[in-house]
Amino acid sequence: MRNYTYLLVDFFTIVVPFVFSFHQKLQFYKTWKAFFPAVILTGLLFMLWDIYFTKLGVWGFNSNYIVGWKLWGLPIEELLFFLCIPYSCVFTYHCLTLLMKLKLSRAVEDIITYSLMFLGVLGVIYYWGNYYTVSTGLLMIGLLILSKLVLKVEWLGKFYIVYLVLMIPFCIVNGILTGTGLNEPVVWYNAKHIIGFRILTIPFEDIFYGLDLILLNLLIFHSLKSSLLKFKQV
Repeated sequence: MRNYTYLLVDFFTIVVPFVFSFHQKLQFYKTWKAFFPAVILTGLLFMLWDIYFTKLGVWGFNSNYIVGWKLWGLPIEELLFFLCIPYSCVFTYHCLTLLMKLKLSRAVEDIITYSLMFLGVLGVIYYWGNYYTVSTGLLMIGLLILSKLVLKVEWLGKFYIVYLVLMIPFCIVNGILTGTGLNEPVVWYNAKHIIGFRILTIPFEDIFYGLDLILLNLLIFHSLKSSLLKFKQV
């Protein structure tokens, strides 16, 4: 018997942002030439990670909450996750930065960035052997170094503000996927590879996994937007 729980989570995550992408004041659809390559490139990396960890048994999917269609060993809903979640998050970033004056002082931005790096290093060292903890931490450290020290992006502070806002829908979506309000989790995690601390039913690592996913999307998205703008000006 097919169950559409995970598929419905994907659908309701993207449907409102997609409809409002064509709003006259927002016009997010005009950024699609940058967004879709960004989401495809990021999605490929995360899918490879997902396929490998699923095979290792680091995490898996409850057959009671998916339709049963699989590709490369992953449920179709999980593949759609890498489109639906980034779409809604980048759309939110687009809207908030367009409609509001988001500003974080450089000092606060530095404190957040270096604190996250420090936390990532501690997590990697202390929980070495926990595959999910370590891989999420290493990717976060790498992306923050790339953003702050190599590319020196000017929008990192705005990203932190938006990501804080995104924590509200994050807790709803990830809460459902990890079992909040359900008899069983949609996505389960091997206790050997997480630190064990949870927010509701959400593994603590998911916060940083989400940060990695959205930050990488935005790095590519901004880079492509800038390239397309320069191309138009030539």
